[in-house]
Amino acid sequence: MDARPDDQRPGYSVRIRDMAAGSRPRERLAQDGAEALSEAELLAIILRVGSDRGSAVELAQSLLSEMGGLSALENASVAELCTHHGIGRAKAVQIKAALQLGRRLQREPLDERPEIRSPEDAARILAPRMAALPRETLQVVLLDGRHRMMDVAPIAEGRVNTVGASMADVFRDAVRRDCPAVILAHNHPSGDPSPSDDDAKLTRTAAEAGKLLGVEVLDHLVIARGPTDPPNFVSLREHGMEW
Repeated sequence: MDARPDDQRPGYSVRIRDMAAGSRPRERLAQDGAEALSEAELLAIILRVGSDRGSAVELAQSLLSEMGGLSALENASVAELCTHHGIGRAKAVQIKAALQLGRRLQREPLDERPEIRSPEDAARILAPRMAALPRETLQVVLLDGRHRMMDVAPIAEGRVNTVGASMADVFRDAVRRDCPAVILAHNHPSGDPSPSDDDAKLTRTAAEAGKLLGVEVLDHLVIARGPTDPPNFVSLREHGMEW
């Protein structure tokens, strides 16, 4: 048997069509729901086919790793995506279209302006949007003078259990739309809505910045993966935090 250095050994991969039916991303999504799939598996469904180096899942994994995650994919141009081996113009356009649909869904205005009288009111509206997100995402609920919900603005997305945002990002839409009050909200994909020390620090920092801008931070909700009726969440205000 020929001996080859490790870096010269041929790669070994399994095509998606050769996988057991229960392991294929499309079949798993249909059976278990989109929430059960990893980012690479969801991206593989969009890519449909892989490259000469591996399956669509392997292509998706390498693309996410090389580019630095979904946020980087969204910010990359079609030309930049095409520099990755196995990504042609058609695949790059499919990726950009899918990511833009997700972004537009987050920004879709509410059909009406429900009045927010309690943390539960806000959580019942936010949980269907946020409970199943695979990554921590910070959003800001924009309220008018009567505490009616005007919109929900996506602010920042991070790795699981980590999200960072500047105060300029947090209050950008509130200032632009002259909102007197906001509610911060982010999700915990772990399923545990308990607020962390970082969550408390972000809340206090935002509250101080809001005072300077004339925007009141009413609350900060942590919405966890799980049921949406009733929602699985914690209000930092009800949790005893003051600011």
